[in-house]
Amino acid sequence: MVNRLIHSNSPYLLQHAHNPVDWYPWGEEAFEKAKREDKPIFLSIGYASCHWCHVMAHESFENEQVAEYLNQHFVPIKVDREERPDVDSIYMNAVVALTGHGGWPLSVFLTPEGKPFFGGTYYPLVSRHR
Repeated sequence: MVNRLIHSNSPYLLQHAHNPVDWYPWGEEAFEKAKREDKPIFLSIGYASCHWCHVMAHESFENEQVAEYLNQHFVPIKVDREERPDVDSIYMNAVVALTGHGGWPLSVFLTPEGKPFFGGTYYPLVSRHR
């Protein structure tokens, strides 16, 4: 299975081109879909050499059940922070304001208009704090 990221020039986005998550690159197509289907956006921002980005990709974005959930309930967008520092800065500031800390991978839940309503960094597939 190949998703829309296969057409990217970004090494980071290309690392996710074979995920079962139906990733969209940052752009109008994703936002139009979110508005049309009245779905929130799951925005994932990272970079190629980020350790925890790779861990979350392996644990979650390569997982068929997680991918199915994301694809059904959200419009998933993947951003390379080195390619789009403007997008990274906006949503990093939002997550820091919401949670008091930031980092990568940056995971942000947005309205179809792009307004953040929840976010954080690395979310493990299984909670380590039971």
